[in-house]
Amino acid sequence: MSGKRKADLKVIILGDYAVGKTSLICRYIDGKFRTQEPTVGAAFFLKQWGPYNVAVWDTAGDERYSGLSHFYCRSAGAAILAFDLNSPKTFESLWARFGSTLEAANEDCLKVVVGTKLDLLQPEERDITPEEGRKLARELNENIDLSKLPHDPYFETSSLNDQNVKDVFEYIFQHCLPLSADQKRRYNGSDSKGIIDLMESSGEHKRKCC
Repeated sequence: MSGKRKADLKVIILGDYAVGKTSLICRYIDGKFRTQEPTVGAAFFLKQWGPYNVAVWDTAGDERYSGLSHFYCRSAGAAILAFDLNSPKTFESLWARFGSTLEAANEDCLKVVVGTKLDLLQPEERDITPEEGRKLARELNENIDLSKLPHDPYFETSSLNDQNVKDVFEYIFQHCLPLSADQKRRYNGSDSKGIIDLMESSGEHKRKCC
């Protein structure tokens, strides 16, 4: 990829350490499951959606990077709040840790709650119900008219099995950057492969993809 490309939409992904944020993004961007080392600071991905450029920011879940997460949320038009379906603590953290962080995002920022690691979930041992997830998603989006969306902004995913991963991102993109029927035909297949553009910078805020 040559030259600079201005993003038409900024998407930020937030969530506790090791909930699978980077695996979720990489599964969508390049169609592969990868076990990842912890993200340091943040990583930047660029995705083509029809005629639009979408910047996806992956943030570190470690609490020592909480201040940076607030910085990276600036001007975000959409946010993915990821939690591990097998860990109630990571679900509780979404509001407790990241609710105030999202104040730096756009006022009409769409917040999508995403449960990860569905492949590891034992239904009989489930602590977090889909209704609880949908309820949180509605509370986080009190400034948005959700009746215009096909369903509540809540998904349960498996990056390992590629379950519902594409649906998460297309739900966001179609809401924030809707494509007409003509555009969908014109760009059909053009976004089957994503572009990963890892920003490199020196200093304490170096971005790293893991």
